[in-house]
Amino acid sequence: MAGTLVLEAIVVLLVLPVIATLGGGLTPVSTGYVVGLAVLMFLGAGVQGRSWAIPFNIVLQVLTVLGFFVDLAFGAIGILFCVVWAYILYLRKDIKDRERRGLLPGQRG
Repeated sequence: MAGTLVLEAIVVLLVLPVIATLGGGLTPVSTGYVVGLAVLMFLGAGVQGRSWAIPFNIVLQVLTVLGFFVDLAFGAIGILFCVVWAYILYLRKDIKDRERRGLLPGQRG
């Protein structure tokens, strides 16, 4: 999850030139929103071991989808990463379920 947040933060920062060129142009608000969100993602990558990490990640995804108010490309990135995070959470649930039932390869003996 930490790696995904780092990659997402980089992609979020890469939306700045898109907003500047194709969107309505960068404003202090749009720049602050994009950079602030990316900083939160970088910081969030370091706290993935905490009990509140998953709710924090979900809030970050909601804030990314709300990027539609900044630029359509930013919102599209938000939708794309919501799909990625939904898959990550599905895999996490599946692995925990298999672990609980003793079906992981390392548990067989």
